Amino acid sequence: MTETARRYMGNSVPRKEDPALLTGHSNFTDDIRLPGMLHMALLRSPYAHARVTSIDASAAREQPGVVAVFTDEDLASDLDGSALEAEAAPGYAVDVDDSPGEETEATPTGTEEAPPRSFTGWPVTEDIKIPDHWPLARGEVNFAGEPVAVVVATDRYRAQDALEFIEVEYEPMGVVTDVEEALEEGSPLVHEKFGTNECYTWVLGTGDIDDAFSRADVVVSGRYLQQRLIPSPIETRAVVVQPEPVDSFTVYTSTQVPHFVKDILCVMCGVPETKLRVVAPDVGGGFGSKLNVYSEEVLALVLARKLGVPIKWVEDRSEHHLATTHGRGQVQRIELAATNEGEILGMRVRLLADMGAYLQLLTPGIAIFGSFTYPGLYTFGAYSFECTGVFTNLTPTDAYRGAGRSEAAYAHERIMDDLARELGMDPAELRLKNLIPPFDEPTTTPAGVMYDSGDYETCMRKALDLADYEGVRAEQRRRREAGDKRQIGVGIGNFTESGGLSPSKVAAGVRLQSGGWEAASVRMLASGKVEVVTGTSPHGQGHVTSWSQIVADSLGVDVDDVEVHHGDTAIAPYGRDTYGSRSLAVGGVAVSLACEKVVEKAKKIAAHMLEAAEGDIEFEGGRFSVAGSPDQNVTIQDVAAAAYMAYNIPEGMEPVLSADHVFDPPNFTWPFGTHVCVVEVDTETGMVTIPKYVAVDDCGPVVNPAIVDGQLHGGIAQGIAQALYEEAVHDDEGNLITGTLVDYLVPGAPEIPNMTLDRTETPSPTNPMGVKGIGESGAIAAQPAVINAVIDALSHEGVTHIDMPASPFNVWQALQEARGQSAGTRDADLSGRPPLSGRPDAEV
Repeated sequence: MTETARRYMGNSVPRKEDPALLTGHSNFTDDIRLPGMLHMALLRSPYAHARVTSIDASAAREQPGVVAVFTDEDLASDLDGSALEAEAAPGYAVDVDDSPGEETEATPTGTEEAPPRSFTGWPVTEDIKIPDHWPLARGEVNFAGEPVAVVVATDRYRAQDALEFIEVEYEPMGVVTDVEEALEEGSPLVHEKFGTNECYTWVLGTGDIDDAFSRADVVVSGRYLQQRLIPSPIETRAVVVQPEPVDSFTVYTSTQVPHFVKDILCVMCGVPETKLRVVAPDVGGGFGSKLNVYSEEVLALVLARKLGVPIKWVEDRSEHHLATTHGRGQVQRIELAATNEGEILGMRVRLLADMGAYLQLLTPGIAIFGSFTYPGLYTFGAYSFECTGVFTNLTPTDAYRGAGRSEAAYAHERIMDDLARELGMDPAELRLKNLIPPFDEPTTTPAGVMYDSGDYETCMRKALDLADYEGVRAEQRRRREAGDKRQIGVGIGNFTESGGLSPSKVAAGVRLQSGGWEAASVRMLASGKVEVVTGTSPHGQGHVTSWSQIVADSLGVDVDDVEVHHGDTAIAPYGRDTYGSRSLAVGGVAVSLACEKVVEKAKKIAAHMLEAAEGDIEFEGGRFSVAGSPDQNVTIQDVAAAAYMAYNIPEGMEPVLSADHVFDPPNFTWPFGTHVCVVEVDTETGMVTIPKYVAVDDCGPVVNPAIVDGQLHGGIAQGIAQALYEEAVHDDEGNLITGTLVDYLVPGAPEIPNMTLDRTETPSPTNPMGVKGIGESGAIAAQPAVINAVIDALSHEGVTHIDMPASPFNVWQALQEARGQSAGTRDADLSGRPPLSGRPDAEV
């Protein structure tokens, strides 16, 4: 595509999605109302680990509006794919004895050995331990919030009210919530049948790591914590299942992955693929938490099949905190070997990754996904990585924005600052000394993978200049000399990430049970309008707009003449959905390549219409012309009409103008960047504010700058949130203390600083568009930049370490410990989170 043909790409075309969202014409799952629809509510365990000895639901069944109550025993046959029916209430078929006073013994159904029933799609090692994970607890609960019974009623509130009338007897068992304690001798076992809390151990290594460390003048080590996070999209999870004729079902669900949901529900519920349609309506954010298939989706489908009516469930916010996957949850140990001059020789990484009680879709693989990016932007000769997955009696973990790569960037940028302090070097100087030199063809990294392209020094120096790095250092010296109670610090977050998830052969190599391709269809209608079907499934990323821009420029049509369809497996039967910074670099490229096929076919028809040789036909701006005779031309709309009418097309050519393309990338893409954060720390209170934040990112060529900036704004906000505010806190019994948004602090606009954003552009050779992805970059770079800045502000006082979140208490405590004073305990504030506070008016 020539630059003159690029009318839309590279420009901030207003988002086509926004009018419906802003005027209340969008359609979220909770907006769906169907005739005869019933609502379900779940009784969840108050214990983190206990045997379920009995469940008495008789009183609940007598409550107004209640249609039925089910336990695992009632649904066991349905979950094996068979549907046994018995009369329960007029018009509804259930397999349960509704007589009052009867008690259901909570004993497992069957004792025969069988493959584990699990939601996971990433068994990272051959000997991984995969526990059975049933939609309703089967004899034992393993985290607080695990469902034990489900009520179906005529409305949501009657269903919820009836939960109080279900009597469950529990026999509490030992609880373990800490990954290090979970591996100790004698620790309570989450799943006794395994005899250990170790889920797996996965290793990677390149070079001679022992030699690198033996040659080192300096070795620094760090132990960093990645606290658990609660994803908190603005829309919680929700599902509606509608029975259709001939044993078919339509599932409406708030998900990032409708195709994955279809695949797994078919297996879990015994529904043929041809009988299941999954629709992701408008989805109000996901951040990885909706990159999953959950018990509630299985139950809704099973109950809709059992009762023969639509079933609806909408998660409330407290349920979201308990039952939706958490993010992060790691203990990181990292070592660097270096010379006195600051040349890095080798890196060792040892992780303990908190699986929680069960393995959700990608739980085991999240930590090892980061293994390829712990070396960051730096070059050295030897690398060793080991990750151990550990079961705990907590909510399962899984993907959260930047999954695996965010944790990696935090560790490698923290240890770079630790090395700089040990050597007495400026952190920026140390980084510049060790950057991989510029390259525009795939280059092998210390982790053994191939980065696609990069010019890291140009990007980093641009960020330092925009932040006025030297000026900040001068102001820092002035304040230190003056003994100012408000000290400033500057932190750097260099990063790269593996975007464009993922080449199918690479996915198979790490035992991920999914291809990484993406599908697209482009159809020009008789009117000249264009329909696009994409296998990606946006939930705020602006695919409708961006894909319209790609198509409009590729075909030379108006951007408003393009309609994009997505998120419906009946319309888009092939797709791998949206996550892992993959949508543009895989799905958008598939759209572009489908457009190329449309143009190639159209060129043949145009040559026929113009009575010219195909080789003489030129295409520019939506018009086909004969080379040297520009007045001899037809528009692509003329060609589309001719293809539709079919009487004036080449002999033997199929009618209509359409094309499909499935793109399987040959490599990941590797977006990168440098973020620089300046903080001000009140040394009397520990309060941290951010007067300046600079981000320079490289995501290759940009389709829509406004969308890129928006993705960065949101990602940086989430990175700042982890660094300063958010933490899922549990007590020793596994109870979630931060169970509401009153306790779990999500920062608002007053806590998020103004940001200076800029870009460099290094096209990727991985795909013909050269694009790399941007969706997770901000969340990856922000945490280390912020925490490094906080530590830097207090380093002259002897502070060298602060764990996230850097709340006022945690910062004040670190400062007091560095000064040799007692800092008290966190008993008065278990969360250690700061109150909301505004940004300072003054800029540094």
